[in-house]
Amino acid sequence: MERKVTLYDTTLRDGTQGEQVNLSAEDKLRIARKLDEFGIHYIEGGWPGSNPKDARFFEMARKTPFEKARLAAFGSTRRPKTRPGDDKNILALLKTECETCTIFGKSWDLHASKILRVSLAENLAMIQDSVAYLKRQGRQVIYDAEHFFDGYKRNRDYAIKTVSTAQEAGADVIVLCDTNGGSMTHEVEAILGEVMPLLRVPVGIHVHNDCGLALSNSLAAVQAGARMVQGTINGYGERCGNVDLISVLGNLQLKMGYECIEPENVSRLTEISRYVSEVANVPPLNQRPFVGKSAFAHKAGVHVSAILKRPEAYEHMDPERVGNRRRVLVSDLSGKSNIEYKTREMDIRLGGNGYDSKKIVDEIKKLEDQGYQFDAAEGSLELLIKKVTGQLEEPFRLESFRVTIEKNRSGPSTSQATIKISVGEEHEITAAEGDGPVNALDNALRKALKKFFPEVQEMGLVDFKVRVIDGSDGTGAKVRVQIESRDSREIWSTIGVSENIIEASWQALVDSVQYKLSKELNGKEADDVMKKSRRETSTADAPSKKGSLRRVLTG
Repeated sequence: MERKVTLYDTTLRDGTQGEQVNLSAEDKLRIARKLDEFGIHYIEGGWPGSNPKDARFFEMARKTPFEKARLAAFGSTRRPKTRPGDDKNILALLKTECETCTIFGKSWDLHASKILRVSLAENLAMIQDSVAYLKRQGRQVIYDAEHFFDGYKRNRDYAIKTVSTAQEAGADVIVLCDTNGGSMTHEVEAILGEVMPLLRVPVGIHVHNDCGLALSNSLAAVQAGARMVQGTINGYGERCGNVDLISVLGNLQLKMGYECIEPENVSRLTEISRYVSEVANVPPLNQRPFVGKSAFAHKAGVHVSAILKRPEAYEHMDPERVGNRRRVLVSDLSGKSNIEYKTREMDIRLGGNGYDSKKIVDEIKKLEDQGYQFDAAEGSLELLIKKVTGQLEEPFRLESFRVTIEKNRSGPSTSQATIKISVGEEHEITAAEGDGPVNALDNALRKALKKFFPEVQEMGLVDFKVRVIDGSDGTGAKVRVQIESRDSREIWSTIGVSENIIEASWQALVDSVQYKLSKELNGKEADDVMKKSRRETSTADAPSKKGSLRRVLTG
């Protein structure tokens, strides 16, 4: 049996029908180029007859060479009582100049009679005429049998007649669609087993995830003989989404022995998933199989102890095969194994007797009881470990800060921060304005530090999140602030916790800067930076006052 499976990507059309997914024509072209480079066989660019944006995409795509993928234009069968040559949607397909045209038609008699309000005979004629016309124009035609599985379960003979009509009209591929996403895997398997012998052309599968079975149904269809899988990157799509081609590819090629793309490109799965997520401006799903940030993350001490000996004990595959990486998390569930793994990863020295590991675990458990969450803030975690083990010399400390917010009757509010810090024995007092209190503090801190550490000008904040830990105290509740920062080399997260949102923000902000400076100073001659005046401060003990990882800064 043929072991090659064709991947047909519809992210640029079906994927954009999902909530919060909105791509410009330029975004679509960027993604199409990336998918072509990756090795996807077909890229469905959109429905040119439905909106100007898709028409513009195809105009730009005509000037773009695609090396591996075929670009497909999507549309419907002709309208009732209209000749294909006069149908604006059919003509729009031809105008794209795409070699491949994908059209959908109705397989469910309910849709023909109650939605389109045409006779069953006219519905068949619409399929016949549209496929045959596009074939006469020299196009490869992929026919999507919309609602095929629902139609088959309610009127088997008519559903089969619709795909047979498309086949006789010259369709090159017939794709059976579970458009409502309601079919069970055993139904898909059984129906393909009955339909496959009736069709001479290659068969594809197109399923939605409304019952959480899109992946299962797609894999079952391939095992039953389907050789094209339609889906989207990251499973974007209407309602609960389409099948995720990332998971389809991972399972078919790495688990089931099918060939989808060139083997050397499988290691780019994580890159492709995150690239599309970035362009679509949709946060990556951490729990996404194969490529999610949490896909190979380990938190429980027992698990970490095992993977230190044999990774396969708690991992179904090597994460590097799909371009991902193993992550060990540290939390109140951690044991010494977690700490030992993380310190090796961070290149931090520990004592050989395990005492340092126990001290770190105890401190983390105490702080997480107060609301800290270190598995989401590895920058703060690294600083804490260095402090507990006496390996961090903090380059500055806070003496005081003040934030004022002024709001007039009309116009936006303004914020101003005044800050006093010490670097060794030298003091710096600075004020700055900002769009809000945290922004003002950030500006003031950078302004004060750039005299001593110009490196801080290279970093920037990319995300800021606030979460109420326990809302029972109302506006006096403790909050957790997480900040994500970046420079030209990496992205890191830091955290702060307090009943005062400004204080929590300050903690996270200072950790962010401390992390950056600790990296810059590591391996350099820190004495040159600090030579003006060096303070003697012990950092052997971790901060212990309630609600603050940063209390050591205040003396």
